[in-house]
Amino acid sequence: MQNRLYIHWKDLTSKYTNDNLFLEYHWKEIRDTYGEEKRHYHNLNHISHMLHFAENDQADLVDYDVLQFTIWYHDIVYKATKSNNELKSAEFAKKQLKTLEIDAKRIENCANLIISTKKHEIINDQNEDNAYLLDWDLAILGTDWETYESYTQKIRKEYSMFPNFMYKKGRKNVLQHFLTRPQIYYTKKYHNLWEANARKNIQKELTLL
Repeated sequence: MQNRLYIHWKDLTSKYTNDNLFLEYHWKEIRDTYGEEKRHYHNLNHISHMLHFAENDQADLVDYDVLQFTIWYHDIVYKATKSNNELKSAEFAKKQLKTLEIDAKRIENCANLIISTKKHEIINDQNEDNAYLLDWDLAILGTDWETYESYTQKIRKEYSMFPNFMYKKGRKNVLQHFLTRPQIYYTKKYHNLWEANARKNIQKELTLL
């Protein structure tokens, strides 16, 4: 998988720089960060799945490249004890992308897209790019129960520093927030595909907490 992701990263970034040392340095930075031992879910597997969805949906996207950069960097800063991961990730992405030949407005859009993953609410509604990003990020919620259950176990490991009574309270709040939303998925495509199963999975997890 890493080799495939490396090729993907190189193909994307080589459009905006001829500096191979830059490509290598930032690839290793991404690989090592997402490969940290504490990352049980928010790792390269998650990035790979989102990139796969983006590739499949690229005909419906306005700025496919910016969405790819957003996927690569949206969880680059991830500390379970912090609430500013998305903001820090957005700042990190802006700093890195400014070294590439990318328009400033596109970089700002990337940062806003990353920030939108904090509350999973659309910031840029000029097109459906933001909606697709948020749906891909929550794709796991609408999978079969076995896959979903494995995901919940990985999330629990990422929050292993918290005792059960604290974790369960926080997790219930997150899950109930999703259930109270008019819809979990913003695009018509994924709302139709995943919404019903996601709500079923969330309800089941709540009964098990």
